[in-house]
Parts: sequence; structure tokens; C-alpha cells
Amino acid sequence: MDNFVNFLNAKILPVANKIGTQRHMMAIRKGVISTLPLTIVGSFFTLINNPPIQSWANAMAPYKEILDIPFRYTVGILALYATFGIASALADSYKLDKLTNGILAVLAFLVSTAAPIHITEDVKGVISAGRYIDISNLSASSLFASIVTGLLSVEIYRFFKEKNITIKMPQGVPPEVSNSFVALIPAAFILIFFWFIRYILNFNISSFLSMILMPLKGVLVGNSLFGGLLTILLITGFWTLGIHGAAIMAPITRPFWEMSIAQNMGEFASGTSANHLSTIFTEQFLQWFLWIGGAGGTLALVVLFMFSKSAYLKDLGKLALLPGLFNINEPVIFGAPIVMNPILGIPFIVAPLVTGTLSYFMTIWGVVPMMMARLPFTVPSPLGAFSSTNWSIPAMILVFVNFLIDLAIYYPFFKIFEKQQLEKE
Repeated sequence: MDNFVNFLNAKILPVANKIGTQRHMMAIRKGVISTLPLTIVGSFFTLINNPPIQSWANAMAPYKEILDIPFRYTVGILALYATFGIASALADSYKLDKLTNGILAVLAFLVSTAAPIHITEDVKGVISAGRYIDISNLSASSLFASIVTGLLSVEIYRFFKEKNITIKMPQGVPPEVSNSFVALIPAAFILIFFWFIRYILNFNISSFLSMILMPLKGVLVGNSLFGGLLTILLITGFWTLGIHGAAIMAPITRPFWEMSIAQNMGEFASGTSANHLSTIFTEQFLQWFLWIGGAGGTLALVVLFMFSKSAYLKDLGKLALLPGLFNINEPVIFGAPIVMNPILGIPFIVAPLVTGTLSYFMTIWGVVPMMMARLPFTVPSPLGAFSSTNWSIPAMILVFVNFLIDLAIYYPFFKIFEKQQLEKE
């Protein structure tokens, strides 16, 4: 075991840490996560617009179209916001002007992704002649295009600045004015570059990336049990090595997660039943059904610690209970620890695989609906599952069933670990 741990420390951890702290990976993660408040707010309006009580639903019916607008301008154009966030984060890492680079990235994204639609004649009572942008092109389905345009536009700006291919203003000019003139030549190049690709070469970056990467989405984030379990295994496996599993996986899974929950929310808002949405293995599926108390379903372990004969484990359980109820489990992961601890690391990995399998079959059998809303991860799991599945009581019950399964899986390993602690004490 010592040799295996030494191998992980020497070979695996440096690579994983290097990937997790790579400049562009961090920019993607920060930029996409920056849209979190918008998707959460949009989810609340989706929930308000689809209440579980029929009398409430009837009362809200006349306002359904109006209440749908906040969703369309949050989740509905998610990729537009993500583009600005990704570019700003990358620019900040280079010590470049964040505002300028964010704006230029949005320009690149719109030019390359949102081709204007030209309506030549009025359609009476429907639409007037003019040019329009289809906001569906700005949704999470274009998230990979937002990543590419966001990163590439910053690199173009940086190249021009490092090569001094800019317009320099005299000293004494306010920084905001100076930065604007510095951006003139890069802005012109970015505009022409992405315009040429989209309209002269007729190459759609978003469509191309979707064609290339969608098969990967089907593996890691979709309706494949194998893919879902693989994602769970990777996240929990990294955690046992002392690395934030979700953070390491974020550059790969985060765009797919955002696209999947946005698609589910959009379908539900358009009238599709929550039992017939597109994606099962969304981030919210993991969050509410599997990560009860945090990654690895550690709330069960915290409860076992609270009744331990070991003074240390009992105190740790009491300390970790309140954070655990709100799905924060760093106290138990690093306090027990679970990191580099095979005794607790095994159930930490196995328990979510078992509850994930059960939850998957409960979903495909129609017992519980799919996820159609996004709530903060600190919402207690039963309430999160209840709200995110269109007020499904079976979904809430499934959380408690999974918690009991977690207890059963953790228990024998807990007893072994407790015995070791008692011997030390």
C-alpha cells in the first residue's frame, strides 16, 4: 500500500494538479461558474411558473408568457454570458484589461455563432421587416463555441499587445481611453478573422464543435449508465487522492452539464413532461441523489461518526454535521481523513456508484422525473430533489433511501476505522 501511495504522490498527483491549475482550464472553469447565479435565478422562475398546486397553477396561467422571460434571458442566452466570463478570467491571468477582452470575446462569439436573420417583409401581427438574432444560438448549446471564441480572442489580443501592434496614446491620457485605443487594431482583426471564418469560409464553429464533441457528451453526461458511473468514479477517485474531483473534471464535464440542464429546463419550460426530458445524468442528478452531504454521500459517515465510541470521531461528527446538511463535506474529507485512506476511500467511491445505479433505474422506469431546475448546491438534498424534479415526492423519498444505502455501505468500513482510532486513543 505504501508503494502505491508513493506512486500516486510521485506520478499521478503532479499531473492532476498541473491540469487543474492550467491557465486556460482555470479560465473555462471560472467563466462558466460565473454564470451560476443566472441559471439559479432562471430556475426559480421556472419553478414559479410550474407550481405543484393546481389552484396556484391556474392563477399563474395568464402570466405564464411573462414569467418565461427571465428564463429566456438567463439560461436562454447562457453561452453569451459565459463568453464574457471566460475571456475576462483568462485576461486577468495574463494581467490584461478584463473589460476590453470580455467585450471583444462577446464580439467574436456573436459574429461566429449568431448569424442575423433577415426578414424582408412585414408579417402582420407577428413580426416587422428587419434583421433579428435567434437567441437559441446563444444558449448553452453553443457553450463550446463560447469557450473557443473566448480563449482565442484573448490570445489574439495578447499577441498584438506583446508585439506592440497597437495604437499608443500619450502619457496623461486616462487609462480607460488608452485601453480603448490599444484595443482598436486587435478588435479589427478579431472582427475580420471571425467574420471571414463564418461568412466567407461558411464554417460554423459551434456546429463543428457540437459534431465533434457530442459523442463525448453521450459518454460522460447523458443517459448512459456506463458514462454516468464513469463520471462518478473519476470525481470520487480524484477526491480520495486529495484533489477536488469536480474541479478537475470541470473543464471536461462542466460545459456538458451546463448544456444538459439548460436543455432540460428549456424543454420543460416549453411543456415537455419532467419524465420525458433529454438528459438523466445532469449535475443536479448527482447533486441531489448521490452527493448527500457532499461528494461521496458523506452525510451517512458523519452520522456514524456522531455515535462513535472514539472521542475524536464523535467530535468530528458533531463538527461536520451542520456543514454536511448543506452538502459541504471538506471537514470530514480532510478531517477523518478520507484522502489517502483506503478504509474510508473505498465506500466513498462505492456508495455513489450503488446509489447512482439505483437512481438511474428509478428514472428510466419513470418512478422519479428528470432534473428540470438548478438550485444552489447548499440546499439540503431532499428539498433539492423535490424542487428540481417538478415537486416530485418519489424523488424526495429516493434521497432518504439512498441515504440508508450509504449508511449500510459505510458502516463496516466505519467500524474498522473506529477500531483503529480507539487503539490510538
